Order: sequence, then structure tokens, then C-alpha cells
Amino acid sequence: MLKLLELPDCFYPNQPTLIFPSSPTPKHSLYLSNLDDQKFLRFSIKYLYLFKNSISPDILKYSLSKVLVHYYPLAGRLRASTEVDQKLEIDCNGEGAVFAEAFMDITAEEFLELSMKPNKSWRKLLYRVEAQSFLDIPPLVVQVTNLRCGGMIVCTSINHCVCDGIGTSQFLHAWAHIITKPNLDPLIVPLHNRHMLKPRNPPKTTFTHPEYVRIAPRENSYLDMGINHFLQSQPLVPSSITFTPSHILHLKRQCIPSLKCTTFEVLASHTWRSWVRALDLSPSLNVKLLFSVNVRKKLIPEVPQGYYGNGFVLGCAQTCAKDLVISNMNYGVRLVQQAKSSLTDDYVRSMIDLLEDKSVKTDLSMSLVISQWSRLGLEDLDFGEGKPLHMGPLTSDIYCLFLPIVGDFDAVRVQVSVPESVHDKFEYYMNECLGKEANGDAKGSLVEENGFC
Repeated sequence: MLKLLELPDCFYPNQPTLIFPSSPTPKHSLYLSNLDDQKFLRFSIKYLYLFKNSISPDILKYSLSKVLVHYYPLAGRLRASTEVDQKLEIDCNGEGAVFAEAFMDITAEEFLELSMKPNKSWRKLLYRVEAQSFLDIPPLVVQVTNLRCGGMIVCTSINHCVCDGIGTSQFLHAWAHIITKPNLDPLIVPLHNRHMLKPRNPPKTTFTHPEYVRIAPRENSYLDMGINHFLQSQPLVPSSITFTPSHILHLKRQCIPSLKCTTFEVLASHTWRSWVRALDLSPSLNVKLLFSVNVRKKLIPEVPQGYYGNGFVLGCAQTCAKDLVISNMNYGVRLVQQAKSSLTDDYVRSMIDLLEDKSVKTDLSMSLVISQWSRLGLEDLDFGEGKPLHMGPLTSDIYCLFLPIVGDFDAVRVQVSVPESVHDKFEYYMNECLGKEANGDAKGSLVEENGFC
């Protein structure tokens, strides 16, 4: 296996600083919906952008202070609710976002050669805030790293309880908009109010929700069960495989009988099946695929434009491992489609009500989790010197990401960390249907043969 190159250390010419909103902002407590403050989301989304040319740090800081006037909760602090046990809220106090400037002795071209598979040394590209708990870390942390060639890497850490992927993309584009079009109003006015996703009174859980499991207080941790425990106990290796439009079309042709499906549906099914095959699970084991679905337009009334809180839920496809493995692509795709179609307004409202019970947790024990970043416009971010050469996560995890490919809207990069012991098998199964070499090379030729994978 190719040895991953370690990045050199960052040099910080100055201490990180706090960036405050450039004009006074409302001071209040912001309610977080049950979708926002799930324990499953108590982490920060860490984006990495590589640009050919750098932007003056003063311009970036000034524009950030301007955009924080509109997105002022990102300049606040998370805290435990004073009214509801185990619930979070945002103290909109204007304490500011963290901004760090750094230099790294590497070129954009050199970094681009590494960009397909993150490694732990990439964490140097985001300033680590020393904090006693998750709540003590500011919701927004930014590091701008200038490179030897004149390029720059921008890393952002945005608390997932505050924003989902659509919301973070909206915020980042608003920041760039202030730099490139300083005399124009924001394209989208952010909507802060989360009460439209408040549970009903009294709560009414009218559906069975396989995405969640209720944990008895005596159980130490719901993460200590099943596949998730196995994954967490193993040395993990990132896998990153690019699927071109031709590859995706070829995957769709594996649905026998023919089935109309989206790129996400066929890739999710294929990745889930390859993951289960690689882990060599017991044939009778019930396995789940959890995947993010934007429900802004599924709710009645629809969530208004500008809502940047968490407006997604997890769809859940499930089956026994044997049925998933021995069947062709059609079987898994239908399970994904059925899970998506079940996410009606009634179903989502029932889910929100269910989450009033704080003993309910996302069921990660036998699940692969997929988050789609490939249709959020993240790869189009432009601070005035052109779109990024690369966009992706700062680190790789056991959660699978579908990532955009800069310059190819219809291609998707699938990235997930798997145990080192099954890494080669996983990539073999991911590439097998396409006739690609089993070494993770995304440029392998297609095999235009009919038949099952």
C-alpha cells in the first residue's frame, strides 16, 4: 500500500485572533431544534479548500466580520439549555469566531498530489482550540495557510449543531460574496428561527423509526455494540475512489431488471454492498444504511429559503447481509428508494417528536452512514481568485462521504475509512463491477460486459 506523505509543520506568525461581527448583533438565546442538537451531530464539519492564489488575510478577516453580522449565531457559543435537560442552545453573545494565519512550506501542486486520501498530518491545517468540552469550542474556527507557491489552503470548522451541509455552503458563499461583490446584498438572507421544526405538543410518534434505538440508562454506550465497535477498535485506512459519469452509467446498467434511479441511489447501494462484503459479516445479520436526506421541501409547509440549521434527516435502508450480498444492484437500489420515499411530512414530524425522548440515539451499531456533499455547491466557492483546485474534508472517518469533483459536476468521489485488514477487499469490490483495477485507481477501464456484480 502506498505510504502517505506527512505534511510539514505550520508556522504561525501571529497568535490566532477572534473575529467579531463588524456591527452590533442581537443578543439572545437561540433555540435549536431536535434535529440540530442530536448527540450524533455534536461535532464540527471540517472543510478543506486548496486555492491556486492567496487572498490577503486582512481582506478575509474584514469580510468575515461583515458576514458574521448576518450569521451572528456563528459568533456565539453553544451551551446547555437552562430550561430543558440534555438540550443545547446558542448563546448569541458576539464573542467571535477564531481566525488563525499560518504558513506551510509546500506548494499547491504538491498538496494536490496527496489530495485524494487525507492523512492525520492534515490536521495541522486547522488550528486546534484547547477546550475542556465540545461546548467550549467556538462554533466557527478558520485557518488560512499560505503556501510556498503563493497559493493558500482555507480550512473551516463549523459546528454541526448550528448548520448542516446546505447551511454551511450558504454561509461560505455569503462570505465569498462579500469579498467579490461588496456593494451587493447577500444572495440569500439567512433564516435563524428554528421553531418551525419544533416538536408537537404533546409529541406523537406515529411511525416505527429504524434509524434510532432507545438505550436503557444502565447501558454504558450504544456505540459499544456490533460493527461500530469493531470499526472503532481497528487501525483505519482511508479509501477514496472516483466514479466518472461513465462509471455511474455502467453501475446503473447492473440493475436487472432495469430500474430508473439517481446517481446517489446506485452509488449508495453499491458502496453499502461492497462495505458489507468486505467486512465478511454473518449472513443473517441485519445491516443498515443510514443516509442524509434534505427534507426542506418535503415538509408542509416547506422550510423557507435561507434556513441554514439542520434540515436533513437520516433515511434508513435495512436488510440481512446475505440478501444484500447475493442480489444484484436492483435489490439495494430499491431499498434506498423505499427509504427515501418514506420520508413524508408525517414521518419527519414523528421523528422530531421521537427525539424529545433523550434516551433515543441514532442506531450506528450495524450501520454504514453516508453523507452527500456532492450537490451542495461547495466546490464552487470563489473568494475572488478562482474556484478551488481541491475541495474535501480535512480528515477521513468511518462515516462515508460522497464528494464533489472540481471541474466535473457529474463525477463523485466516495471516501470512507475502513479497517486496514479489509481495505484492499473493499476497494476490489468497489471497482469490481467497473473492471477497474483493485488498487483504488479511479482511472481503470470499463468492462462493458453484462451480468451481475
